[in-house]
Amino acid sequence: MTEIINIILIGVALSMDTFSLSLGIGTYNLLLKKCLQLSILVGIMHFIMPFLGNILGTKIMNFFTLNSNLFLGCILIFIALNLLVDILKKEEVTNLDLSLPGMFLFAFGVSIDAFSTGLALSALTENKFVALTIFSIVSFSFTLLGLSIGKFASQKLGSKASIIGFILLITLGIFHLCK
Repeated sequence: MTEIINIILIGVALSMDTFSLSLGIGTYNLLLKKCLQLSILVGIMHFIMPFLGNILGTKIMNFFTLNSNLFLGCILIFIALNLLVDILKKEEVTNLDLSLPGMFLFAFGVSIDAFSTGLALSALTENKFVALTIFSIVSFSFTLLGLSIGKFASQKLGSKASIIGFILLITLGIFHLCK
């Protein structure tokens, strides 16, 4: 039972950045279908990345030194700048055009940290499939919750929510660049 609680807590920790970013993206008033697609893709990536981390382990780490914080920071700042352009145009942001490649890029960016968790997965549990499934479900839930709260805030606050979303995204982007 302690092992499952530890896995859930790790899943929550892996999903906190996804949740905070989803709050900002939720201010775009995404359609429910798009929210579900993005949440599912993030959940899938939080299954795949630790799985790959566990399988490839230190072999790939010897060849590549991928700075996940730099990568994620650039993605966040790009999204924030797009939102700023819409704010400055004084257009109401009703729908963010998140194509499949854009959603994949977001999901990949927020799940890179899960890759490194996969490196130590064997030390955490013998039942890796259960751990990966828990990571996936938790990240899906946190993404959908963040998008929903962001959308609710946007509906209640109107254009001010877009400004809040911009501030949140740019702050998180800078934070990840400075890590």
